Amino acid sequence: MHKLSRIGYKEIDLPAGVEISRDGDDVTVKGPKGSLTRAISSVITMTVEGNVVKFDRPDDNNKTRALHGTTRANVNNMVEGVVNGFGKTLKLVGVGYRAQLKGTKLILTVGYSHPVEFETPEGLKLEVPDNTTIKISGISKQEVGDFAAEVRAVRSPEPYKGKGIRYENEYVRRLEGKTGK
Repeated sequence: MHKLSRIGYKEIDLPAGVEISRDGDDVTVKGPKGSLTRAISSVITMTVEGNVVKFDRPDDNNKTRALHGTTRANVNNMVEGVVNGFGKTLKLVGVGYRAQLKGTKLILTVGYSHPVEFETPEGLKLEVPDNTTIKISGISKQEVGDFAAEVRAVRSPEPYKGKGIRYENEYVRRLEGKTGK
């Protein structure tokens, strides 16, 4: 019997001050930055021994193996989130493109006839250190990533002039465009 992915079998070491509990299908992780709850599959068994969390699966069929690794990765992200938090930085590239924060509203001016407004989602923190940078932070990796993708989708980077909203270290492939003869 060979096992391709071993992520599911990796143990998670709980840092000091982090509590984890399972109630039915819901796993709750409490830490210094807050608490997160997420439903996990009832097929996967979770055992907590001291400050080590282990996951086990009943069989080796493909679906179960996939769930095993995913469950472990999700719970690990929850633990990391309540301890360190997650963050993403977006950059606005383009003449006259700017972002500002008014109260809890993020206002983007990105070349449309109207400014685009976003309400800050519950549990996330937005910062606009300068008018072309947006910093999104929170304890849930998924919420941070989803909101960053939503903001980026307002004006995705285009390949000709490279204008648009991009992730901090994102590389935008540039194209040459048409040349007149």
